[in-house]
Amino acid sequence: MIIDSHVHFWKFDPVRDAWITKDMTAIRRDFLPEDFSFYLNENQIEGCVAVQADQSDEETNFLVNLAKENPFIKGIIGWIDLTSERLEESLQNYQSEKLIKGFRHIAEGEETGFLLQRNILDGISTLHQYDYTFDILLRQNQLSDAVKLSEKLPNQPFILDHCGKPDLKTNYLKDWKLNISELAQNPNMYCKVSGLLTQGNWNVIDEKSIFETLDFIFSQFGIKRLVFGSDWPVMLLGGNYMLWLKLISKYISQFSKEEQELFFSGNAKEFYKL
Repeated sequence: MIIDSHVHFWKFDPVRDAWITKDMTAIRRDFLPEDFSFYLNENQIEGCVAVQADQSDEETNFLVNLAKENPFIKGIIGWIDLTSERLEESLQNYQSEKLIKGFRHIAEGEETGFLLQRNILDGISTLHQYDYTFDILLRQNQLSDAVKLSEKLPNQPFILDHCGKPDLKTNYLKDWKLNISELAQNPNMYCKVSGLLTQGNWNVIDEKSIFETLDFIFSQFGIKRLVFGSDWPVMLLGGNYMLWLKLISKYISQFSKEEQELFFSGNAKEFYKL
C-alpha cells in the first residue's frame, strides 16, 4: 500500500492562486478529495498527506475540515505565521488537531536568506518544541539556505520537498549535488521523491535524467529517509499520476520488497507520525 506524502487541494481562485498562470490550464480549476479518490483503488493508495498551497490560517483550517470528511487524508502540513507574537498560542490551539503533523512556508517565492532570518529560525525552533515537522520548499539556486538552516537547527525534523527542485531543463546540477550531499549528512533531514515531472520540459518525459537524479538522491539519503510523493495536481503540468507512479515503481524495483515498503509508505508514516 502507498502513502502519497505530497498532495494539494484547492478551490481555484484566480486572485489568490495567481501563481497558477494562464499557461497552466491543466490545473486552473478546483481539485478536491473526490478528484483524488479516483486514484485510491486504482493504485493501492492507502492515504495521503495534504500540503498547504496558500499562506493563510484559512488554508490550514480548510485542510483540517477536508481531512475530517475524508479519512484517506492521513496528515496535514499547514501554514502558520512563524514570525507571529502569538505563534505559541496558535500551536497550543492546534494540539487538539491531531491530523496536523507539521507546517510549510513557500520559501521558493521568497528572497534567498528568508529562512535564515532570526525570527524565522526562532519560529521553526518553536515548531520543534511542539513536535511539528517542517517542509522545506526551495529552488535549486536557493538550496544553500537549506544547508545553513539544517546546520543551525540540527535536531528539527525537516523534509525537503521535490528533491530540492533540480533543474532538469538544463541538467546543470553541480551545485544541486553539492547542497544535497551536505543536507543528507543531517540524519533529521528527509527528502520527498516528488515533483520531478515538472522540473524538466513539460510533457516530455526524460526518463534518463529523472533516473540519474534518483540515483544521486538515493545514494545520498539512503532508502530509509526517502518518501514517495506525487505533487498532485501540480504534477499534471508535466504528465499524469499513473505515469509518475509507473516510472517510480520501475526505478524502485531494484530494491527489496521491505525497502520498497519503506519508500512507499513506512518512511512517511515514521516521519509524519501518521
